[in-house]
Amino acid sequence: MINTIWLALILIGFGFAAVSGNIEVVTTAAFDGAKTGVSVCFGLISVLVFWMGMMRIAEDSGLLNKIAKLLSPIVSFLFPDVPRDHPALGYILSNMSANLLGLGNAATPMGIKAMQELQSLNPDKDVASPAMCTLLALNTASITLIPTTLIAIRMNYNSVSPTDIVGTTLVATAIATVAAVVADRWCRRWYLHKDRTPPLKGIHSKPDVKG
Repeated sequence: MINTIWLALILIGFGFAAVSGNIEVVTTAAFDGAKTGVSVCFGLISVLVFWMGMMRIAEDSGLLNKIAKLLSPIVSFLFPDVPRDHPALGYILSNMSANLLGLGNAATPMGIKAMQELQSLNPDKDVASPAMCTLLALNTASITLIPTTLIAIRMNYNSVSPTDIVGTTLVATAIATVAAVVADRWCRRWYLHKDRTPPLKGIHSKPDVKG
C-alpha cells in the first residue's frame, strides 16, 4: 500500500510538471534530492557509529542490564500475557533501552526479534496479538532521552545548537508514550470484553409458525 501511494505521488508530480512545462524542474529536484540524501547519510555515519560504540560499551559494562532491570517491572505490567521467562521480554527490554538512547537503528533488529518471539505465542497467526500491538505502540512513541539521529541531522546542517531539541523531544515523546499506553490499555479492555461477551441467543432463530 505504501509503495502504491509513493508511486502515485511520483506519477502525479511528473504529470503536473509535464502539463505545466516544468519537467526540467522535476529532473533537477530529483538529482538534487539524491545528492542531499547521500550527503546527509555520510554526515550521520560518524554520529551513529559513535553512539553505536557507546551502546556496545554500555552493553559490555552492564549498563544496559541495569536499565533493563529498571524497566522490567514496567514491561511486566505492559505485557501481562507474556510469560516471565520468555525470550520475547529480553528483546523487548533491549528495544526499549536502545530507543531511550535515540538509537533507532539499533532498536529495530531487537524489535523485529521481539515481534517474531511474540508471534510464536500468538494463537491466531493471521491477526496481531495484543502484546504485538503494545510493542508496536511503544516502539513508535518511545520516550527518547537523547535524540541521536535528529542531533546528527542538525549537526550536518550546521545548526548553532543541535542539542536544543533534547528537552522538547523528551516532553513530546513522553506525552506520546503516555497516550500510546492509555490507548493500548483501552483497546485491551475492549478486546477482552468482546471475547468474554456471550453470544446472544435467539436473534437469528426463525420464529415458530403454528396453524
